[in-house]
Amino acid sequence: MMKWLGLTPFALYVLIFLGVPSVLAIGTGFFGADGQFTLDNFATLTDPIVIGSFWSSIWISALTAGVGAILGGLLSFALTGAKPGGALRRAIDSASSVLAQFGGVMLAFAFIATIGIQGLVTVTLRESFGIDIFADGVWLYQLPGLILPYLYFQVPLMVIVFLPAMEGLRREWAEASATLGGGAFTYWRRIAGPILAPSFLGALLLLFANAFSSYATAAALISQGAQIVPLQIRSALIAETGASRANTAGALALGMLVVMFIVMLGYSALQRRAARWQR
Repeated sequence: MMKWLGLTPFALYVLIFLGVPSVLAIGTGFFGADGQFTLDNFATLTDPIVIGSFWSSIWISALTAGVGAILGGLLSFALTGAKPGGALRRAIDSASSVLAQFGGVMLAFAFIATIGIQGLVTVTLRESFGIDIFADGVWLYQLPGLILPYLYFQVPLMVIVFLPAMEGLRREWAEASATLGGGAFTYWRRIAGPILAPSFLGALLLLFANAFSSYATAAALISQGAQIVPLQIRSALIAETGASRANTAGALALGMLVVMFIVMLGYSALQRRAARWQR
């Protein structure tokens, strides 16, 4: 009984700052402006603009998750050759922990100051080398401009999540494979690959969820339109005319929650499968 009491502060924190706001936000989607129960708000989910924003959120999340997983996976593989507890390993671990959380407005402004229209790198390339990275349009302030900022925190997150799985590979497995005449390709195809696959796919889903729910970076970079779901919700809550459509925002939030629920179900299933090799 006493061990459960230790979880009480955390449970209260989750309930007050996550559970209650989520229920209130989503619950508004089931009521009209007059306070009466209705399902009419969910007709918004069939609007072509809303469908387009969901598709934009899905593809930008999938792209950055895929690239981030590959780059982070390669970096994790390289780190397995570093001395545990060494200076290089500690530096990369610390940097990954910091950069994985370095999102939001600060990250957006960092990219604006670096590769914005008047950013340091942009001006240097244009004036010194005659290279205009915005010759075909100011892509940084549009949907494609989210790719680089998202990768900035996706790759470190992949290192944090996937590196323990890489370290779980036992040297005895490679030695046993070599003893039986297997080469490096055979080892990775028949032993290491199948063992790491659940962890890699689980990390990929986690990166997808991370990008799909990201708001502040996109809000700071994309100044016009609501091209992804979080910005659609903001647009519904704070319309340009000053009117709030909280009921529509609640319906959008529920649609977003359904996508996140499916992704996290897959992540949990893959984590249970991967845990068999980490005991």
